[in-house]
Amino acid sequence: MIAIERDFLKSHDCLERLIERVRQSGKDGRRIDEVERELFAGLMQMGLHLLSAFVEQAGDGDVGETVSVSADATMSAPRVEGESVQETRTWHRLEQLHTRSYQSIFGRLTIHRRVYGTREDQKIEVVPLDARLGLPLGEFSYVLEDWQQRMCLKESFLEATGNLADLLGVAPSVRAAEVMNRKMAEFAPGFRQEQPPPPAEEEGELVVFTADGKGIPMRRPVTTKQLHSKCRAKGEKANKKQMSYVGAVYTINRFVRGPDDVLEELSRKEANANRPQPCHKHVAAEMTRVIEGEECNGRVSLFGALSDEAMARNHDHDKPVVAVMDGERALWEVLKFFLPNAVGILDIFHVLERLWQVAHIFHPETSPSAEAFVTHRLRLLLEGQVGRVIGGLRQMRSKHRLPAAKRTVLNAAIGYFENNRDHMRYDDYLASGYPIGSGVAEGACRHLVKDRLEQTGMRWTVEGAQAMLSLRALYLNGDWKTFIDYRIKQEQAEIYPYKCSLAA
Repeated sequence: MIAIERDFLKSHDCLERLIERVRQSGKDGRRIDEVERELFAGLMQMGLHLLSAFVEQAGDGDVGETVSVSADATMSAPRVEGESVQETRTWHRLEQLHTRSYQSIFGRLTIHRRVYGTREDQKIEVVPLDARLGLPLGEFSYVLEDWQQRMCLKESFLEATGNLADLLGVAPSVRAAEVMNRKMAEFAPGFRQEQPPPPAEEEGELVVFTADGKGIPMRRPVTTKQLHSKCRAKGEKANKKQMSYVGAVYTINRFVRGPDDVLEELSRKEANANRPQPCHKHVAAEMTRVIEGEECNGRVSLFGALSDEAMARNHDHDKPVVAVMDGERALWEVLKFFLPNAVGILDIFHVLERLWQVAHIFHPETSPSAEAFVTHRLRLLLEGQVGRVIGGLRQMRSKHRLPAAKRTVLNAAIGYFENNRDHMRYDDYLASGYPIGSGVAEGACRHLVKDRLEQTGMRWTVEGAQAMLSLRALYLNGDWKTFIDYRIKQEQAEIYPYKCSLAA
């Protein structure tokens, strides 16, 4: 009780000093920002005293000489085969008080508590005070981890830890922030699986699936030779990229339009004001990585997760499922496996890129003739005349003697349209009100990957990149607070399985 009252008195002293400082600052005519900073520092100090008093109120966790908990609510090793089943297990109070450090947003606390086990040099089995207070597995408070990771999701670990230290005066190290990021991301898959679909009344008429690939700069493994060499070998690159697969699922209402509407919208380079907005857009990203000794393909992982969500949001199978992607054959093959009944649509913006490449073979860049070339063929495609466009490009190839480089570009465009012809029925798509552009996937690649993982000089390991992608996806989906609550509950259940036994 003496320690508790001492902390309360210290907090009262802090408050009185703050009140007196405000009074004196008014008389001295000080600037408001100066007073504001001093108040914040004083309130942080007062918060530390009050938090310390809260911990002291809980005592040291002494629940007697022994504590008994149910056999399935212990962190001990699994029972050996043939061992008799015990309904409860009893642990003894160890003689010495054990301490642990707790880094709160107000500052660091040292917590003294009683622990239970077999003997001092053996594993600690039960810590009643830790369970009573809901202390985290590590030394950093859940609030500090929340605030720190919010910053880490937007800027480098170095900047994030530095900014938090400037604001609070406390922050984890850069290494601790990286480890924290990976540990927190371990809870992301379970969280996604437990999320219910959005309310039916908030959904659109179509379920849309979109995916694309985005390279991430990776850290190269350092060899023994490189450790003793100051320069790279001939032809060796400073870094390499590994593909991440980024996708999104959302619903949207139909938007019926014709070729003229699309051409007008593209010429204005802005969306039609009447265009319906995506509903409950959920993004995700997966990298190919080794999990429990087996390689898990990023494309398969992404499509598996997003197809599950797409089906959950179309439980009655009354909504058409539309997939808008570029021409990468591997994406279409995986889509056919997971969503065989989806209407596949080749992204019109990738088609436009090919048309512009061909236009610049025959016309100067930015010229009116190049624009007319693209507009004419795009109109034909939107009208469903894919064969006519392909035939025209073939005739141009035969009539013109092109340099090898330009001929390669033209052949690639012809092959692209031929290979994806089944997904280019734009006249039918427009009449059905389907989307034909994968702007959502492009935006997801930019916001989810590029804005954070491709900042200047950044290099990633597969594990670090996947952790950041998983957490950024939750943040961009608007699920961060819900995820933090989920993660805390899951971790508490894992580290204190005996808490209910203690309460009983």
